[in-house]
This record gives sequence, C-alpha cells and structure tokens, in this order.
Amino acid sequence: MGTPLTSYQRRLFVFLGVATFFEGYDFMALTQILPNLRAEFGLSREGAGAMVATINVGTVVAYLLVRHADRWGRRRVLSVTIAGYTVATGLSGLSPNVYVFALLQLVARVFLIGEWATSLVYAAEEFPADRRGMVIGAINALSSLGAILCAGTVPLLLATRLGWRAPYFLGVLPLLILIFARRGLRETRRFEEQVRGAPRGFTAIWRSPYRHRLLRMGLIWMATYVCTQNAITFWKEFALAERGLTDAQVGMSISIAAVFSMPMVFAVGPFLDRFGRRRGAVVIFLATALGVLGAYGFHERTALTAALVVAIFGASAVLPVLNAFNTELFPTELRGDAIAWSNNLIGRIGYVASPALVGVIAGQTGWGAAVRITAVFPLIALVMILAFLPETRARELEETAAL
Repeated sequence: MGTPLTSYQRRLFVFLGVATFFEGYDFMALTQILPNLRAEFGLSREGAGAMVATINVGTVVAYLLVRHADRWGRRRVLSVTIAGYTVATGLSGLSPNVYVFALLQLVARVFLIGEWATSLVYAAEEFPADRRGMVIGAINALSSLGAILCAGTVPLLLATRLGWRAPYFLGVLPLLILIFARRGLRETRRFEEQVRGAPRGFTAIWRSPYRHRLLRMGLIWMATYVCTQNAITFWKEFALAERGLTDAQVGMSISIAAVFSMPMVFAVGPFLDRFGRRRGAVVIFLATALGVLGAYGFHERTALTAALVVAIFGASAVLPVLNAFNTELFPTELRGDAIAWSNNLIGRIGYVASPALVGVIAGQTGWGAAVRITAVFPLIALVMILAFLPETRARELEETAAL
C-alpha cells in the first residue's frame, strides 16, 4: 500500500488534482470548439493550425513563471497562476474576433502551464518516495478527467445560444472556488529548508553538472510533444472531413474514448511505482505511436474509436513518465528551473511549431496523413529515455538527483 499520507497531504492531493484538472479541460475545449470557431471567424485549415500554434506560445512564455518557483517559492507561484488563469479564461469567452481570442488563450496558457508545472513540483517534494509515482500519475490523470468532462459537456454547450463561448464561462466557476481554497496551502518543506531566497541567474543551470541531463530531457519532451500535441487536437477535424462522421458521432466517439482510457490513465502512477519509470516508458510510448497511427488511419468508426482510446491514453500517460523523471533527476534548488527549461523552452518548441506544420501539410495531404507522420516521434523519445535516463523508482529526491 505504501507510506500512509498525512491529513495535509490528502488535502494537498485534492487541491493539486483540481488545479491540474483544468489543463485537460482547456486542451479539450479548444479541440472541441475548433470547427465552430473556424466557421464563425472564417479560418482555413492553415489558419487554424497557425492559431493553435500561436496559443501554444503561451506554454513557452510560462517559463518565466515556472522558473520563479525556485526564487519566490512554490506557493506564491501557484497562487498567481490560478488567479491569472481564471481571469484569462473568463475573458476568452468575450472575444470579439480570432485575434483577441488567440491572445487571451495565449495568456491563459501561460498561467495554466505555470500552474500545472508548479503542482508537479509540489507533488514531488511533499509526498513519500514510494507514493510519488502514484501521486504524479493521479494528478496528471485528473487532467485527463478534465478533458473527459469537457468532451462530454461541450457538445451540449455548443448547442446553446452562447455556442463556443460557453465552455469558457462555465470553466470560471470552479476556478473561483480554487482561489478561495488556496489559503490553506503551505510552502513545501524542501524549499523552506534548502533554497528559500537563493538567487539564480538565467543560465545558472547550464553552468551546473546537470546541463547535459537538462538538454536530454528537453529533447525528449520536444519529440513527445510533436506527436501528442496534435494527436487529439485535430482528430475532430479529421473525422468530420475525411471519415464523414457527424458532429454528434465525433462527440460520442471522443467521449467514449476518453471514458475508456481513464482507468488506464489512473493506473499509470501505481504501475510506475511498481515496475519503474523506464519499463513504464516502453509500454506507454509504444502505445502512443500505435494509437495515433490507428486513430488517423482506420476507416470504420468502431476501429477509429478503439484506436482513439489508445491515443488519448498515450497522450495522457506520457506525462506522468516524463514528469517523474523531470522532478526526480534534479536537485531542489534547480527543480523549478529544470522543468522551465526542459519543458517550457526546449520541449515546447515541438508543442508550438508542430501544429502549424501539421496544418500546412494537411492543406496538401489531409489531416490523416499529416498527423500519422508524427507517430514516429514517441519512438524517438523512447530511444532517448532508454539511452540516457536512469531508473528513479522509490528513491528519495536527494538520491535520484545524484544518479
């Protein structure tokens, strides 16, 4: 069963889970409303890809917030990101045109990814070593739960008078509760004891012994995002345009796939704690590649939906694997900076650039062929994981950082 959690750890677990819920909600909301938004604003496929890429720039800018977790503290950064994301989400629903929408969603992504990354630092630093994989996995799974609930409710919301704006107005309500609940949040013990007030320059981590590990983590994130960022984002467009499904059929397939993938996503954390991060990576990254190939290659709706289950599972399950490595392989005083550099700067190059490139290719070949190409990148990421990253299962952070 592992080390029992204290009452504070249980409350913290719930708080962090609710916070990361919106990472999945926001991601799926954009996926679901994209055809409707394209129709209202007259966007082409290339324009849709460029808009998604522009919004994703916010995940890179989030670097500026995430790295300050090593200076301001984890609690302060998490509070700022929750408040900022709430405001930007509400305003997104009021957007008068695509340019304002893209800008507000870019800002929302800055705060959202800052919130997500800081939540994972909390998870790594505040929970027992033998439960860390479970906690990180469950927090990421709750992000997937956000995507499921969004997938189930957005088709209904699109039918209302507010249309594509409704999901953003609805999303503000629980965020207001989260702003109130954050008052019971404490600073992490490791930050208090080791690094409070320690000044660190922009390039300090590159002058440390961890620079090679940082670059490798960044390249692994980049290769992973090239596939997972596009795998779900453009599936509705693909299914409508190239497989002739109706909007209702697509919504049902996404909802079914999300629901069936959910138990597997929640099982990832315990699996990583029992069998290790490296073995988990083999199973998950192979499944991701196969799921994407099927989801954008099959023709019959049942087969497409089954493959989409695997694709959604893979796109969600890669995150606990990489977040476990990213939080465990760096010391406390560099942990926030390491996530900021490897994920938000280096890794997000693939996250930001690939939708625009896929959109351009789709304009010539269609969505299916364009996205299937990306399935090779999880395999590249897996090779790098097995070649460069040590096993970290059930070890204290101070020990894993020294591997």
